[in-house]
Amino acid sequence: MRIAVGGIHTECSTYSPVMMAVEDFRVLRDADLLGADYFSFLDADGIEHVPLLHARAVPGGPVSRQAYGTFKAEFLEKLKAALPIDGLYLAMHGAVNVEGMDDAEGDWISAARAVVGPDCPVAASYDLHGNVSQRIIDQLDIFAAYRTAPHIDVRETMVRAWSMLVETLRTGTRPGVAWAKVPILLPGECTSTEDEPAKSIYLGLPAFDARPGILDANLMIGYVWADEPRATACAVVTGSDKAAAREAAEAIALQYWNARENFGFGPVTGLLEEMLDIAEKATTSPVILADSADNPTGGGVGDRADVLRALLARDWQGALLAGITDPPAVEACFAAGEGASVKLRIGGSLDPASTAADVTAVVLRLDDPSAAADRQAVIRTGGIEIVLAARRRPYHNIEDFRRLGLDPKAVRLLVVKSGYLSPELAPIANPNLMALTDGVVNQDIANLASNRRTRPAYPFDRDFDYTPQAKLSARWQE
Repeated sequence: MRIAVGGIHTECSTYSPVMMAVEDFRVLRDADLLGADYFSFLDADGIEHVPLLHARAVPGGPVSRQAYGTFKAEFLEKLKAALPIDGLYLAMHGAVNVEGMDDAEGDWISAARAVVGPDCPVAASYDLHGNVSQRIIDQLDIFAAYRTAPHIDVRETMVRAWSMLVETLRTGTRPGVAWAKVPILLPGECTSTEDEPAKSIYLGLPAFDARPGILDANLMIGYVWADEPRATACAVVTGSDKAAAREAAEAIALQYWNARENFGFGPVTGLLEEMLDIAEKATTSPVILADSADNPTGGGVGDRADVLRALLARDWQGALLAGITDPPAVEACFAAGEGASVKLRIGGSLDPASTAADVTAVVLRLDDPSAAADRQAVIRTGGIEIVLAARRRPYHNIEDFRRLGLDPKAVRLLVVKSGYLSPELAPIANPNLMALTDGVVNQDIANLASNRRTRPAYPFDRDFDYTPQAKLSARWQE
């Protein structure tokens, strides 16, 4: 039996003016896809996996129509060439926004379904921060989503979706999908599965899996920084029994709805100056401060210097800021060379609305990998060290620092562009602070411009009633 594998995976803030292009994506094709660690679980007796194309990028602004069209056309061309196949597995995110298009995943999955035909089972894995639509559900037979945020079950989720597909092919028993919208849109920073009430809700999902007729139960938080009609939370259930799947979807949806007023930030959170006051008084280290509204892994631009300006104003000693995306500043550092003193305007190189800071700095270290777009520079101005990046990227792993000769555990204050901290940084935070800063993924959710969302939706609206009503996929109704 032959299973084709591919997909597109990123997250797009519609509030960002920085459009994503082809070069922003890491693309795996053909044998490179099967050889990647990301897909290394694709191994089962009697199954031949046919790699197509998988495009993945650090979250950002909307994807250009040209970039999306390029990836989609190549994916479909490879899918047509792979026919006949017995199954299709799509590794998706769920929050792709393409300029001039609603529901990019619905477009992608529908196009794939048109190629493989109605008899081929299609499975998809999603980020729990993806947005779902009836169009998406109608094309699928199998759905599985992350159950952790921070996401430490990515591989496990992909295995769940793929394993259900393999079992479908081996048994010939076709599952189906039911879903129930929940009119709530909250940020991931308020719905971390490490904090209540999300923790208990997600820990309860395996109990739904154990119910007769249920294969996989999911709660989608949705992606709040996409002002688009499909943006909503929802429960999605893969099952073998229609009534059981509907009942489970409605029960999960109601759990989330009933808990809506109880969600909040896990770490100590407040305005930037308040968080810096706490950091100044701290006698422990490293204090890790998250610049939440400019977080690249949430769709932030990553080029704001608000925190840097605040630190400079306080003449802060012993801070490491990792990092700020600024290609011209990196280029200037490379032109000057290590040890040189250089005048820089840091920030605002990608988004004209971003805050910049003018500094005179010493170039401490240059990192020059094979691609110029991946260059990094470490500079010092006063008592602050700053990591500058030529490409939008986060600094969430210890190896990100080690590569640059930096030790995040050894500094008094570490500033990262993040919301909740990554699994590698959270354990060393002493304490963990989150600043409510400005940017295209800011936490002032109720006051976000909301022109295209389906309303009412909490917290944009508060005085309305809700009763879950699950729907089946069109394929399951046939």
